[in-house]
Amino acid sequence: MKEAYKNLLTPWKISNLEIKNRIVLTSMGGTNLFGWMEKHHFDQMGARFMMEVAENNVGLLLPGCQPVYNPMYGAWLHKNTKMYEDLAQWLPDFHKTGAKLFVQLTAGFGRAFTISPMMEKLYTNPILRTLSKPVMNLDRITAAPSPLPNRWSDKVPSREMTVKEIEEVIQAFGKSSKLLMDAGVDGVEVHAVHEGYLLDQFALAYTNHREDAYGGSLENRLRFAEEIVKAIKAECGPDFPVSLRYSVVSKTKGFRQGALPGEDYVEVGRDREESIKAAKFLQEAGYDMLNCDNGTYDAWYWSHPPIYMPENCNLEDVKFIKDHVQIPVVAAGRMTLDKAAQSIETGKIDGVGFARSFLADPQWLTKVMEDREEDIRPCILCHNACFNMAHYKGVPNDQDLQDSLHLARCAVNAEMMQWDKHYIEKTKDPKTVHIIGGGLGGMEAARVLKLRGHKPIIYEKSSELGGVFVPGSAESYKRKLRDYLNWLIHDLHRLDVDIRLNTEIEDPSSLGPDPVLIATGSKPRVLESIPGHEKMIEACDFLRGVPVGQKVAVVGGGLTGCEIAYELALHGKDVTIVEMKDDLIAQKGVCLANSSFLREWFAWKKIPVYLETSLVEVREDHILCKGKDGDPFPIPCDSVISSAGYLPDPLTQEGGKNALVGDCKKVGNVRTVIWDAYETAMKI
Repeated sequence: MKEAYKNLLTPWKISNLEIKNRIVLTSMGGTNLFGWMEKHHFDQMGARFMMEVAENNVGLLLPGCQPVYNPMYGAWLHKNTKMYEDLAQWLPDFHKTGAKLFVQLTAGFGRAFTISPMMEKLYTNPILRTLSKPVMNLDRITAAPSPLPNRWSDKVPSREMTVKEIEEVIQAFGKSSKLLMDAGVDGVEVHAVHEGYLLDQFALAYTNHREDAYGGSLENRLRFAEEIVKAIKAECGPDFPVSLRYSVVSKTKGFRQGALPGEDYVEVGRDREESIKAAKFLQEAGYDMLNCDNGTYDAWYWSHPPIYMPENCNLEDVKFIKDHVQIPVVAAGRMTLDKAAQSIETGKIDGVGFARSFLADPQWLTKVMEDREEDIRPCILCHNACFNMAHYKGVPNDQDLQDSLHLARCAVNAEMMQWDKHYIEKTKDPKTVHIIGGGLGGMEAARVLKLRGHKPIIYEKSSELGGVFVPGSAESYKRKLRDYLNWLIHDLHRLDVDIRLNTEIEDPSSLGPDPVLIATGSKPRVLESIPGHEKMIEACDFLRGVPVGQKVAVVGGGLTGCEIAYELALHGKDVTIVEMKDDLIAQKGVCLANSSFLREWFAWKKIPVYLETSLVEVREDHILCKGKDGDPFPIPCDSVISSAGYLPDPLTQEGGKNALVGDCKKVGNVRTVIWDAYETAMKI
């Protein structure tokens, strides 16, 4: 391990509990030990993930948050004693690793509860609302400190929680914590005066308009969180550690309005000065640690940082609050090991939290300790699989039910939390498998085939591997994507995969009777019906280095077009975005944390955005467009970038010995390509 990282392995204490090192696995939905959005049970998938991370040297682990009142089926967490017995049987093996386990308990979601179109139908239809209550009582699940708008939907508002309901939740925290302690759990974490969840909604003035003991003054707004920790200590004793998930600053301008890094704004939530008072109050109430980040669901990119957010984005605020409390603090949010180590060495933080990097590679800390950083499969911060809750104008959470029920999977690691579906099984009949195309799909298929015992051969007509992922990772802020591409290439070389560059295969039949995987990717959609379309620069060509002028029009406001516009604006270009739909990034699979950052950044920087606008003609010094009213209007520009999407480009049709992989079968994203390649390679 690098000398600069060594103090990450020093011990520290939470209350009287010693943690062997400073690395913390922070909680993620889907890594739960008692199930996620399903009937309570001891969850083998969550336990397997926790065990693998613990076996790879992490000091403190927090599974996915457990609602003390289950949103599905309305069950209280402390009612099912069998799962605590199962947990108690599992924990001795866990503790053999030397790791400690805190289970995160949540009071609920309030207005942050993720509403889907199905839920809107259940709520807005009086008959369905009544019939669905035993399974999903939306009126109870979304209850908040005050009547509030939901983050995702205008059709399912939150009502005010009753004092009786608050008291039931407080009691449930105490009872659940006692059962966890008796099972052998090392501590609990209360979720959360952070990220705009229910307890945070009580804590923040813009979401708490109550006039009783739980509203008004800061002390009253924190009363719910105060009474929870006191209930836990009353049940479990003063020495049982209780952490609090805590957002130092809300970074929020209003409902559904976040504040971006560097933006001058008026805080409606918790600012630094209020945070000093809140943190001291919560410490005095009995909390033994603050597990910190920033943000709310209205500013979700702080607590779920996409690739556009700076590294260590929350660190300065966490270091600030550390100066005002005597209990340990943990910093999370795109943390880097060097900054974490420096901050721990100088006493500015006590621990460092990582989450989704463990989905991409549960062994990454071990690899760091063994000086094998080149072997780490990096998280690319895409949220394509772990948290792909998409939201755009007129649509609540546009997420498949399977994704809602199975969070914590990983776009770049097809096996994660899918071990029953994706696994390496050695072949009993080794074959030579020809792979035409060296993009992500072709490379992942080759990697899996080699691990299974086959002999894959990659044929790539260009001089480099990566396909469209090379230009797709070219923007200045996409270093993590380039890291992933480098890892994949490195792994192929480590496995000694046969790679033949500058080799074009025009006819798969020329490769003989062996299986052939066609991984030729996609081709750009050309707007041939638009006069002057030949003057446009295709998105990938721009990303490969084709120069543009100062004034650039980007035609297409999906994710690719918006990321290109963001890159151009970062480099001082005058950018305009033209999009036919009524919102930017109106597509499934793009997490709201990612899309809201870009939408709000364009608004902040006053980037001209023309929605519900179509391109009519490309001319020498401008484009002609048409809005909803049908009247044409010009947009001056020196260059026009076409980001109109992509079409599958298979070399041949699927059938016989030929199988299609990735985008040449159906255009998708990193997740769809990697998972499809993995599954295809499993079948051979």
